[in-house]
Amino acid sequence: MTSAMKSASAVALALALAGQGSAADMVTEIGPGEGRLNIVAWPGYIERGETMAEFDWVTKFEQATGCMVQVKTANTSDEMVALMNEGGFDLVTASGDASLRLIAGKRVQPVNTALIPSWDTVDDRLKEAPWYVVDGVHYGVPYMWGPNVLMYNTEVFGDQPPTSWNVVFEEMTLPDGKSNKGRVQAYDGPIHIADAALYLMYHRPELGITSPYELNPDQYAAALDLLRQQRQLVGRYWHDAFIQIDDFKNEGVVASGSWPFQVNLLKSEGAPVGSVIPVEGATGWADTTMMHVDAANPNCAYMWFEHTLSSNLMSDLAVWFGANPGVPAACTDGRGMATAETCAENGFDDFEKIRFWTTPTANCSQGQDACVPYYRWVSDYIGVIGGR
Repeated sequence: MTSAMKSASAVALALALAGQGSAADMVTEIGPGEGRLNIVAWPGYIERGETMAEFDWVTKFEQATGCMVQVKTANTSDEMVALMNEGGFDLVTASGDASLRLIAGKRVQPVNTALIPSWDTVDDRLKEAPWYVVDGVHYGVPYMWGPNVLMYNTEVFGDQPPTSWNVVFEEMTLPDGKSNKGRVQAYDGPIHIADAALYLMYHRPELGITSPYELNPDQYAAALDLLRQQRQLVGRYWHDAFIQIDDFKNEGVVASGSWPFQVNLLKSEGAPVGSVIPVEGATGWADTTMMHVDAANPNCAYMWFEHTLSSNLMSDLAVWFGANPGVPAACTDGRGMATAETCAENGFDDFEKIRFWTTPTANCSQGQDACVPYYRWVSDYIGVIGGR
C-alpha cells in the first residue's frame, strides 16, 4: 500500500480524533524568522517572476522577512500527501481531498489564527470550512478556490461550444465532423471519480447520488463503469498542467477537464481555446495553506500566512491562475491586478454551485460504513486507467 493509500485509509479511523488535544499544541507567539521556508504547492501557485516577470509575490516577501522561499510543485493531491508524509516541508497548499487526510494522519498542526493580523479579512464562506476545520480547530489558512472547467478547442467546436461533460464521457462526432475518440483527456487522479459521479447525478437521478464524494457501492460501481467507458476515448490522462498545455497546442487534444490556469496560459499565447462550466455543474478546489506538524521554520510560516492575506498576492494570483482569492477584498482593493470583473469571470459568485473536493470516507451522510472510502478510489482508479 502506498503512503497516499495508507493516509486515505486512516481518515475513517482517525478523523474524529484529529482535533482532540490539538489546540493546546499550536504556536502561541511568533519569533524571528529562521531564514528559510519550504513549501509544497500546485504549479503556478507561488511565483517569483520566472514564468512571467509581472507575477512575483515571493521576492518582496524574502526581502521583508529574510525567509528564503523554496517551492516543490506537486501535480496531484496524492503527491502532496506523500511529500508531507516524507517530511522536510513547512507548508502545503492542500486541496480538500488532501487536507482531511493530512489532519487525520497528524501531518499538519493547528494554526493560531490570533497570530495572523489579517485573519478577519478571510471570506466568511471559508472561515469554518469543513475541509480544514475539525472540532472547531483550524488547520490552515484559506488560499484560493475555483472550478474544474471544461476546456475545449474553439476551432473544433466553432459556433457550437460544448454544454455538457458528455464530450469527454461518451463517444460522439464533434462539430468538426470527427470522433472525439483519442482526442480528449481526463485527470490522472482518483478524485476524478467524483467528476463521473457528478455527471451521473444529472443524467441518472435514479441512482440517488446526492454528493459526488459520498457514494454507496452501487453508485460507486456506476461511476467506475462510466470511467471505463471514458477510458476508450482518452488519449492521455493528464496531471502535469504544462504537458496538458502542450497537448492542446501540439497533440490534437480538443476537450478535457482542466483548470483556469491552463486556459489562461493558452489564451495568452493565442491558442484557440475556451472554457465552460457545463450544465451538470463542476467539481472544484478550495485550497488551504497548512503547516507541517514538524515544520522547521514555523516563524517564517506564520509570516507567510500573513503575507498571503495582506499583500497583493491573492489579487495577482486571481488573474494569473483564474482562481478566486480567500480574501474578497483582493478583488476590489486595487493593490493588485484583479478587479471585481476579474473575480466575477472566475466564478466568485458561483461558490454554492461548486462541488468542492473533499476526502471520501466510509462513514457518510448515508450511514455508518455506507460509502466507499478513498483508499478504494485510489486502487480502483489505477485499475480503470490500466484497462481493468
